Amino acid sequence: MRADEGYGVGLLARVAASIREACGWRQRGMAWVAGAISTLAFAPVFAWPVLIFTFPVLVWLLDGASLRSRPIRGSAVALWWFAFGYFFAGLIWIGEAFLVEAEIFAWLLPFAVTLLPAAMAAYWALAGALAQAFWPAGESGGLRGGLLRSLILAIAIGLVEWLRGWMFTGFPWNAPGLALTMPLALLQSVAVFGVSGLTLWAVALLSLPLVLIADAPQGHLRRRVATAVALSGGPLALAALLGAWHLSQPPSPPIPGVKLRLVQPSVPQRDKWMASRQAAIFQDHLELSKRNAAGQIDDLAGITHVVWPEAAMPFGPLDHPEALAAIGELLPRNVYLLAGALRVVRDDAAGTRKAYNSLLVLGDGGGLTALYDKIHLVPFGEYLPFQATLEAIGLQSLTRQRGGFSAGVRPKPLLFVPGLPPVGPLICYEAIFANDVWSHGDRPGLLLVVTNDGWFGDSTGPPQHFHQARVRAVEQGLTLVRSANNGISAVVDPEGRLLVSMRLNDRGSVDTVLPLARPAPVCARYGDAVFWLVVSIFCVAAGALRRFI
Repeated sequence: MRADEGYGVGLLARVAASIREACGWRQRGMAWVAGAISTLAFAPVFAWPVLIFTFPVLVWLLDGASLRSRPIRGSAVALWWFAFGYFFAGLIWIGEAFLVEAEIFAWLLPFAVTLLPAAMAAYWALAGALAQAFWPAGESGGLRGGLLRSLILAIAIGLVEWLRGWMFTGFPWNAPGLALTMPLALLQSVAVFGVSGLTLWAVALLSLPLVLIADAPQGHLRRRVATAVALSGGPLALAALLGAWHLSQPPSPPIPGVKLRLVQPSVPQRDKWMASRQAAIFQDHLELSKRNAAGQIDDLAGITHVVWPEAAMPFGPLDHPEALAAIGELLPRNVYLLAGALRVVRDDAAGTRKAYNSLLVLGDGGGLTALYDKIHLVPFGEYLPFQATLEAIGLQSLTRQRGGFSAGVRPKPLLFVPGLPPVGPLICYEAIFANDVWSHGDRPGLLLVVTNDGWFGDSTGPPQHFHQARVRAVEQGLTLVRSANNGISAVVDPEGRLLVSMRLNDRGSVDTVLPLARPAPVCARYGDAVFWLVVSIFCVAAGALRRFI
C-alpha cells in the first residue's frame, strides 16, 4: 500500500482497508462473522484474545461509514450486523427451551433465536450512531487517532451495555466485560470495576493493538507494535499480577459449625411439570439428600443445611401437609432445607390466585422458617407481557403457568436462616444482574442461587449462566452457594475459587464447608459509581486527544 495513503504495510493494513471500503452485503457479512467469532471469548471457551482480532473490525467499520454519506445511519447499520452475529451465536442456546415440549413450542424456535438477538443488537446500533457523532473526521490514523477511536468506541458500547442491563427489565448476558474475567487472576479486577466497568476496558484495550499497527507508517512498524503492546498489554498484565497477588493471600476461613449438602437431581425438564411425575421427583430429592457424595446413606450426619435447586417442588408443598411431613422426617433436629418451590396464594373473597417462584426454608417437622419470592421474572418464560391479551389468542409462557408467575416484593429482602449469615437469595437468572444481588441496607453474608438450567440441555447456556453467578461472588466479596437441577452446582469462595462442584448432568450430592465473607470490595461499596468514574476518565482522555487530531 502507498505510504501517502496513511496505512501500515502488509496484510493487516490491507484487511483494514478492505473492511473500511466494504459496502452492502459484503460489509454486513464481515460484520456478522466477526461478531459471531467474538463469542468464543466467553464460557465455556474463554478464548478472550480472539477479541483482539474482532473488536478492531468495529473501528474499521466506523472509519468506513465516516467517509460516506449519512455516516451515522451507516455506523448504526454496520454495528447492528456485528452485534447480531455476536448475540445470535451467544444466545443460540435459548432455542433448546423450545424443544423441551417441541410439539407445543417448536414453531417459535426460529423467532426466538433471531428476534431476541436482533433486539439486543439494536443497543449496539445505538452505540454505532453515538460513536459516529464524535468520530474523528477525515484522516484518523496515527497514534493519537488510534487511541481516540478506541476510546470513543469503548465509551459508546459501555454506555449502551449499561442500558442493556436494566431497560425493558434488562438482559446483560455476555457483556463484553465478562471476557476479562478468566483466568482467575484477571477475575479479581471485577471486584474493583464491576462488569460494566470492565466492558469499557475490554473494548478499549482489545480494539487498540491492531488498529495502531494497521495505521503504522512505513518505517515505523516495529515501534508501533511495541507501543500497541505496551498500551494494551500493560494494563492487562498489571491486572493479572495484582489478581495473582490477591489470590496468594490466605483464603477466607470456614464458618464454624456449618456444613452444607447440595443436591443435584438432574430431572429431565420435560418431566418436571408433569403432575404424574411430581411424587417420584419429590421422593428422588429426599433420597439424594440422605446420601453423601460417595452415594452412601448417612441420614445427614454432620450436615446443618441442605440445598435443593429451583422448582425442586413444583407442586406447592405448603398446600400439601404430607410433603411437609416427609421433609420433617428427613431433617434431623436443627437441620434446615433451603429449596426452590412453587407457592400459590389464593384470595377466595376476591377470587384471585397468584403463583410465585419461591425459595422456602423448612426446619423441624417441615415447618416454614423463611421464604423468598423471585422478583426478577423471565419474560416469556415465567410471564407474558400483556398476559391476558396474549393468553386470549392462545399463547402461553414456557412454564405453561396460566396467568404467569407474580413477582415478589421489592426491595429485595435478606433471608434469615438459623445457623447461616444473612442470605442474599437469587433464583435462576437473577444472578446475572449485579444490582439485584441485594438492596441498599444490610449486606448479606453469602449469596444463595437456586436454578434449574434443565431447559437448556448440553448447550453453552448453563456454563455461561454459572460463570456469571461466579463473577457475582468476586464482585461482592461473598461466598456463592449454587444448586442447579442438572448442573452446574458449586460453592465458590469470595475470590472465585471452586471449593466443590458438580458438572453438567451429574446426579447426586456434594458436601462442603462455607467460607466467611470478605470485607466489601470497591464494586460492592460503590456500585455503578465506579463505572461512571471510568466513563468520565475516558471522556476526558478522548477530549484531550481530540484537540491534537
